[in-house]
Amino acid sequence: MRGDVPVFQAQPSSQDLLPHEGALYTSAERRRRDESIWTLVQGVLAPLQFLVFIASLTLVLRYLTSGEGAFAADASVVVKTLVLYAIMITGSIWEKVVFGKWLFARPFFWEDVFSMLVLALHTAYLVMLFGAIGSVEARMMVALAAYAAYIINAAQFLLKLRAARLQAEAMAAA
Repeated sequence: MRGDVPVFQAQPSSQDLLPHEGALYTSAERRRRDESIWTLVQGVLAPLQFLVFIASLTLVLRYLTSGEGAFAADASVVVKTLVLYAIMITGSIWEKVVFGKWLFARPFFWEDVFSMLVLALHTAYLVMLFGAIGSVEARMMVALAAYAAYIINAAQFLLKLRAARLQAEAMAAA
């Protein structure tokens, strides 16, 4: 035995504790990611949110171009916002499980920062809707701003997903 650790027990190497150059995950983080139910939850919620986004964007643009369907557009933005909150809450749980931090973990820091803007814009929409603040058109413009921010944020996450896949392929080849 060395200290309190038996010699036969595997010790984490620096390779397990520190990410490789340009890597998103350490070996331990990758293992926690792969074993977490929250990874599956995120994998289900992300495409669901995108489908809700497409439907809602269509309804918002329909209202802005024709003046028809304000209720449907409002309802769709509320649903989109609820799905966003669900993915943000479960995503923060995922980050806690994988990285030990609820938000702003090193590999996803900037994505989380931009996610706060996305949340703020969606929340502003809800405040306008339920507080009867501003016109329907002004509210729909906030929805469009929220959706533009969402597209940028989704692209950030897709790029990270691609980087993680490339990292896994490179490590498998090594």
